[in-house]
Amino acid sequence: MPRLAKPGEAEALRDLVRGAYAHYVPRLGREPFPMTDDYAARIRAGQAWVEEENGQILGVLVLEDTPEGLLLDNIAVAASLRGTGIGRRLLRFVEEEALRRGHPRVWLYTNEKMTENIALYARLGFVETHRGEEKGFRRVFMEKRLA
Repeated sequence: MPRLAKPGEAEALRDLVRGAYAHYVPRLGREPFPMTDDYAARIRAGQAWVEEENGQILGVLVLEDTPEGLLLDNIAVAASLRGTGIGRRLLRFVEEEALRRGHPRVWLYTNEKMTENIALYARLGFVETHRGEEKGFRRVFMEKRLA
């Protein structure tokens, strides 16, 4: 079960995210936005969550309450654990957390060049709502209605 990240874990979150997204840098020609996020600020805001086992952080979530629903701003799994089901488990938690917070919708965005992410989210019930440019990135916006 994910828990809120603790002060002092920002560097560990940053390192996990950097490792998880590193393979996208050549494809995008620069670092994806999550690699540059301020995880200390995310922790202070109560937006950063971690999945851990035996003291090892396996995955990271960044969740934001918005008027449009719960925003899944980032989900990352340790690169060495990719494909083990941790990401799917984290996404189930996001849906449960959205409902717990009273949101009937989870929404997210991903870079349009991250085609495997778009396909995974679609398999898990997310639908594309639109595409656009934001902060210099071409993004695909997706949502999943829960209620």
